Amino acid sequence: MSAREVIFLGTASQVPTRQRNQHALFLRWDDLGILFDPGEGTQRQMIRAGLSASQITHICITHFHGDHCLGLASLVQRISLDRVPHPVMVFYPRSGQIYFDRLRHACIFHDRAQIVPRPLAGPADADLVAAELPQAVLIARALDHRVDCYGYRLVERDGRRMLPERLAALGLRGARIGELVARGQVEEGGRTVRLEEVSVPRPGQRFAFVMDTRPCVGAEALADQADLLVCESTYLSSEERLAHDYYHMTAAQAGQLARRAGVRRLVLTHFSERYPHGGPLREEAAAFHDDVLAADDLITVRVPPRR
Repeated sequence: MSAREVIFLGTASQVPTRQRNQHALFLRWDDLGILFDPGEGTQRQMIRAGLSASQITHICITHFHGDHCLGLASLVQRISLDRVPHPVMVFYPRSGQIYFDRLRHACIFHDRAQIVPRPLAGPADADLVAAELPQAVLIARALDHRVDCYGYRLVERDGRRMLPERLAALGLRGARIGELVARGQVEEGGRTVRLEEVSVPRPGQRFAFVMDTRPCVGAEALADQADLLVCESTYLSSEERLAHDYYHMTAAQAGQLARRAGVRRLVLTHFSERYPHGGPLREEAAAFHDDVLAADDLITVRVPPRR
């Protein structure tokens, strides 16, 4: 069975604490390993989580504030040191190119890394297709922060779920089923069997990552019908004015977003250092959404199984 889960490598915002590293998240999605926002200390957190540099296939950076990107410099060097055999694509706002270049070549090292830059730019009110992957599409969308900032959404391609009883009734098995899926129809027993006769639609699963933003249209678009939404929750509602002034969300706003968007599971992260425990933030969001977790460093959260 394929693994689809997120590992929280850091759950703090700008200031790390004794319990929380600066922000970073690793999404394991079948054979993809997507690292989001590697803040300072991410390399060590990966070791603690049992992750290796060779598992990273893509890196997504929302913006170039330090708590979301300072770990990139050491990770590039680790990818090189470990001689990771595959290219690693890095997505980031094009307006931050100078910061990407500085992090990519921050100091002296024997550079063997196959880093493929993928700067993003486009209309603020539209989806940007960051990557067309074999099993999914990676989409970026502009958010409302003090600097250019993109959230991300991974959408599995829609497919079909085969119905074993119908396949058996028509005598289809083994390689013939694969042929039917590939071609859409096969000849069997003197008749044409179409894929639609022996299967039902299977909507693709969706993961969304919304980080460092006020509530906005972009956040709504990213979260829409997500099976798992990881959302910033920097403040409690008692600090809503502060959240607005610094372009962040409260836990209540994250819960409201998840409810409006039809999200199945919401995980809160990116907490201000003023909150040593995530319980109060989870409780605030849970007033608006039934399935809410407040992340701690190094926890693993699975994408909910298909309905």
